Parts: sequence; structure tokens; C-alpha cells
Amino acid sequence: MPRVKAMTTGSVPSFLDVILNFAESDTTSTLAHQDTWLAQIKARPGGKLLMYGDDTWLKLFPGIFERSDGTTSFFVSSRKLNDFQDFFEVDNNVTRHVPVELKNEDWSAMIMHYLGLDHIGHKAGPLSPHMVPKQREMDSIVKEIYTAMEENDHLSSTVLVLCGDHGMNDAGNHGGASPGETSPALTFIAPKLRRLHQGKECPTVASSDLNYYDVVEQSDIAPTLAGLLGFPVSLNNLGVFIPELLPLWPQNIGVADFVLDVERLQLLLGNARQILNVVKATFPQFNEQSAVYCGEKDLSTSLSILECQWRKASQLAVDAKDNATLLPDAEASLVEFCRTAQRIMSNASSNYTLSRLYQGTAVAAIAVLLSLVSISQTHFNLTAALKYFIGVVVSYFFLMFASSYVEEEQQFWYWVLTGWIYYLYVKRYNKSGGRFEFGDALCVATLSRVVRRWNQTGQKFATEPDIGTTFFSKYPAVLWILALFAYTDVYQRLRSQDPREKLNIIGALFLPLTSFAFIYKAAFTSADAPELIRHAPLLSSLVRSVKGFSLIFQARVIFCGLGAAAVYNLYTKFKSSRELQSRSRRAFETLTRTLDWSATFHHLLSLFLLTQSRATNTPLFGIFQLQADFLSSMDLTTTEIAITSLLFQYTSFFACGGSNAISSIDLSNAYNGINSYNVVLVGILMFASNWAGPIWWVSATHCMLRAKKQESKTRRDVHVQLWTLFMATGLLAVMVASFPLTGRIRTSCWRNVQISKLFRIVPPGITSASAFEKAP
Repeated sequence: MPRVKAMTTGSVPSFLDVILNFAESDTTSTLAHQDTWLAQIKARPGGKLLMYGDDTWLKLFPGIFERSDGTTSFFVSSRKLNDFQDFFEVDNNVTRHVPVELKNEDWSAMIMHYLGLDHIGHKAGPLSPHMVPKQREMDSIVKEIYTAMEENDHLSSTVLVLCGDHGMNDAGNHGGASPGETSPALTFIAPKLRRLHQGKECPTVASSDLNYYDVVEQSDIAPTLAGLLGFPVSLNNLGVFIPELLPLWPQNIGVADFVLDVERLQLLLGNARQILNVVKATFPQFNEQSAVYCGEKDLSTSLSILECQWRKASQLAVDAKDNATLLPDAEASLVEFCRTAQRIMSNASSNYTLSRLYQGTAVAAIAVLLSLVSISQTHFNLTAALKYFIGVVVSYFFLMFASSYVEEEQQFWYWVLTGWIYYLYVKRYNKSGGRFEFGDALCVATLSRVVRRWNQTGQKFATEPDIGTTFFSKYPAVLWILALFAYTDVYQRLRSQDPREKLNIIGALFLPLTSFAFIYKAAFTSADAPELIRHAPLLSSLVRSVKGFSLIFQARVIFCGLGAAAVYNLYTKFKSSRELQSRSRRAFETLTRTLDWSATFHHLLSLFLLTQSRATNTPLFGIFQLQADFLSSMDLTTTEIAITSLLFQYTSFFACGGSNAISSIDLSNAYNGINSYNVVLVGILMFASNWAGPIWWVSATHCMLRAKKQESKTRRDVHVQLWTLFMATGLLAVMVASFPLTGRIRTSCWRNVQISKLFRIVPPGITSASAFEKAP
């Protein structure tokens, strides 16, 4: 959605557009009443528009298309095994209209938005085996269209604009600032364009910044199309006509009568005047009647430089009408003015209400102070654990002021976790009187080191070898052995939660439920990443056994089974509690711990999170469980549990492949069990799949807190106090770091912390809320 806005209006999309891009039912961002090149074409006599593909166009431009056939852009699921709808069906839905429409002569513009390549990237990354066949398919479509342009007279003046709205990173996602994500291709194709260039070297030498040829802004497409098709530039346009296409308007000079054809000069002048109007509306202090010579002006501000450039460009444009030799200088000055204005306006395009930001900062600061007061009243002595926690909070506060550190935030948490485990080792050593009883801490440290190498994330090391991508691609058998261990461990723990024979009915259903969940994961991976299944005969046979069922149906069976088990266990807990009321208090406490609902819920949640995670991440949950078991045996205090939960939630988020960039959002499991778009269900599944690690540790923390023989209020207060201090401090740091004292928003910082800020709010909130449950 944001990039479509840029290409059609020439404006710069806002940060809110990125958020609304995930809500397909949203209609607040419609462009039906804005000036776009689509509206200009539609307003012409006989102007007809066609659209096939991504239905985002239908939401942005309702009622503007004469003929259309939209497909849901975020639907990345599959109806049948090995027949991915989002890989083939959505593109076939576009291609089937191409031959017919190329023969029709009644339309003025046709938009074809293909989704297959994008969805392959989200599903399996740019190196997916589906990628090259899909690219060849796109090549054949371009060839078909260009051939029709050469052979049909009614298409002889047609131009084909082949472009991408975004690129992708090495994980197949987009939304970040890496070159692969921000460097989509753009090509103007038409038989008449052959005379402009002799051609480019293709394929060319690979470049890390992906700047192979000329570089333009996506907003430049709007004024370029306006010039090529002969209608005015959009009112809110900030784009610049692409200079490389100016030779389409040759400079014809009549020497005899000094008549100069200045059509292309008028084209650039119109583009410049339109951008000037936007500048004047944004900056009322802008003075277009600035001094003629730039040397007479104070060029200390960007606006003064822009005033100087405009005066120079406008004067040269006037003089060039009488002096042909000034025409190249006039064109260059107009382009320079447009580029400078574009840069200034792009930085000022996000109109944030600074007063609200200051108010939010003040509220966050008050929350920090109140949290400190509350902690000081509860903790009369600063224990070593509390000192370490305060050191983490202070370090994290200053970390937010460096965008490069925010991009690599996972390194901070990995190092902090290592220091915390060392503290637990020292505590264990001192408590044992110097005896060798620190094996638990050593095991936790070893497992944490393995988790750290599971998924490389961030910006600098995202392409480095790791376990999840590099190792498992070479040794997929190891992956499935570890995954089987994770599923088996969940089953054993679910079964052990209810040792009484009369309640073993639901316990007997845990085996087929976990077994079917494992088969579903293998079937999903067979379609998503077949290279991880290809050399495993046993898994292939399991996948063939459910080939008659769609992945949607299989996911629904698992979800229904988990729901039934959760409801049944709630019922048995309630029933057993009433039966045990008459028994002795000691027997009541023992059996209540045996039938503890939180433990059963935790293991059911583990099975759900396994279903919502990529296959390469499923062994992580087995490691998480081992770490939790070791931590439970270390007799941690409530304060230490709260700190441990904080550190493991953040490290697990990054270990599962998350990062502080919107491009790290994984949509591959957001449509499990869904055959049509639903913003609520998709939102829940997407959150569960992207924050599976933190959610797991929230539940594990709750189990550890309930196991403490401590008063409920004390346990709750300590946990909430520490988490409130951290959350308030993190939000305060983000707000303060996002804008300096001059009042200008640092957009780079907003981009880097957008996911981090969401993570900072939701999991801590869930953790704090879980602490309010009544203790057993």
C-alpha cells in the first residue's frame, strides 16, 4: 500500500501506511478523492482503466476501474498440498486476462500486479526452488506483451512500465533499509524507446548496493507518466520527471526565425512549479522572490538554498526562451531544484504532533519515577540481582540513542544473558560452600550459546552461517530428529500432568494430537521448503499419508484438538477442586499442584507455538524447556525469576529470527487454518508465529512463579514492579531518542525501533498480567 501510493500520487507514504498495510479491510487510506494519474486518465473522454492482481488497488481506488479481478495480497496459505495458491493461482488469475485485453482497444491503461514472487520470498526466501521458475514465468509474460505492442497498431504508442513496489532481504521479507529491500527494479519498455538508448549491459556485474544502472525515486514514476501521457502533474506530487526520458522531446531550433521548441523545458518547469506549490504550502516563510545571485543570500538553511535554486532555475528558464544555448543549463537547474525540494519535503512529510510526543515522554518519565519509588519501598537492600537489573535497564536506556546499536540489539541481550548466567553460577557456587554444584548454570549457559547461533539476525550479520538456515539445509535429518524430540517431550509432559486413571480419557488423545501436529509440520514444510524433506523417506511417507487433506483442514484439526483439551482440563480442574475441598489441607495442596492448570496450559501452548513456528525453529522449544527445567531446580527468588524471564524473552525473540525491522515479520504461518482473510484471526496467528519465543517464556515464567512458596501479593508486586520499571524506561528511551531538542523527527530511529517498540509493550504486558492470577 505505501509504495502504491508513492507511484500513483508522487507523494511520500507515512509510517501509518505501513501499519495499515497489514489490515486489508481498512478503508481509511483510500485515494479515491486524491489527484493521481489514474484519476487523470479516468477523467479523459473515453478513459478506461483495468486492474488485475493485488486487490490493494481496488481498496485504494474504489469504483475507478472499468474491469477488474482482484486477489488478496496477504493470503499466503495453501488449499492443497504441493499446490500453493499464493505461488501460482493468484498469478494465473492475472495472466488469463492478458491475451484477451491485449486484443481489446477500449482501454487506456491496464494495471497487472503479480504477487507470486513476493509470496515465494515470504514463504521460503529468495533462494527458494520456486523462485527461478516464477521469474521465467514473468519473463514470458513480458515477452508476450512486448510482442503484442510490436504487432498490433492500437498498441504502437503503448509503454510498458515494469517495476517492483519493493525488494526483499536475504530472508525474503521487506520493510527494512537494506539495499535488497529498497532497490526494486524499474524499466520503461516500448518499441519507440529504442532510439533513446543503444541498450544496457545485461546481465551486468553484481553489486552489493544493487545500484546497477540509474537510480530514481518511486515517486518519480507519477510525474514521468504524466509527461509521457500528456496530463498535468498530481497536486501533491513530490516526484521528479526522469531526465533520461527527456530525449523523447527533441530540441528543435529554427535558426532562421529564432523559434525554439521548448516543450520539454515547459514539462520540467511545470513539474518544478507544482513542487514549488507544495513547498510554499508546507513552509509559508518560503520566499520565491529571493535574490537573483545566491551569493547575496545566507545559505545556512536548507530553505535558503532552495530559494536560491528556484530563483536561478526560473530565471534561466525565462532566458532560455530567447537564447537556445541556455536550454541545457535551464533544464539542469530545474532538475536540481526539484531534487533538492524532493529531499527537503520527504524529510518533512511526516507531520507528527510534537506536543503529544512531549506529553507521552512526560508520562513515561513519571512512570519511571513511580516505579523506582515503589521498588525502593519494597527492596530495602539492593541485592546483587537487583543491582544487575538496574545496570541492564540503564544500559538499555542509552542503547536506544544509537540507531546502529538498535539494529544489532540482539548482541546486547546475548551478552547480558551471559552475564546473568555467570551471576547464577556464582550464587550457586557460594551457596554450595565451594562444592561442584553449578552444573545447572553450566548447562543453561551451553544451551544459550547454541540458541545464540540458531538464527542470524540484525543487519550486519544476517547473511552469516547459522544453524537454522545453513546447517539444517545440509543436514535436514538432524533437524527432524530434534523436532521429533520437541514434540515427544510435549506429549510426555502433557501425559504426566494427570496420573489419575479416571481422567486418562483426554490423556489418551494427546498422543494422536501431538503425532498429527508433527505430521502437519512435515506436510507444511514439504510444500514450503521441500529441500528439507526430499531426502527423508520416512517423512515423505508420512506426508503422503495426509496428501488427501488440505493444509488448512489439518491446521484446523490441530487447533480444534488444542481447544478441546484446554476446555476439558478447565472442567476437570474445577470439578477436582470441589471434590478436594473436604480433604486435609496438605492433601489438597499436593493434588492441586498435580492438577495445576498452568502447567497443562503451558504444554498445550507449546504445541500451539510449535504449529505456528517454522520447521527450523521447532527444536528451539525443546531447548527452551531444558533451560526452564534447569532454572526451576536452581531455587531462584521472585526477583531473580522476573529478571530471568526478561532476559530469556528478549533473547528468544531474536533467536527465533526476529529483529528491530518490519522486514523480519514472518507471514508464512499467519494463515494456518484460514481460507479467507480475517484481520482478527490473521493478527493473532501472525503475533503468535513472530513472538512464539517470548510467549513461551511468559507462560514458563508463570509456571515458575506459581511454584514459589511465597505469598501471592508479594510475588505479584515484585514481578510487576520490575517489569513496569523496565517497560517504562524502554518507552521513555525510545521517545527521547526519536527526536532531538530541535524538534525534528529522526525517521531512521523510528524505522529501526518500530518492531522493538511493539515487542516492548505486548509481552511485558502479558507477563505482568499473568502475575495477577491467584496463587495456589
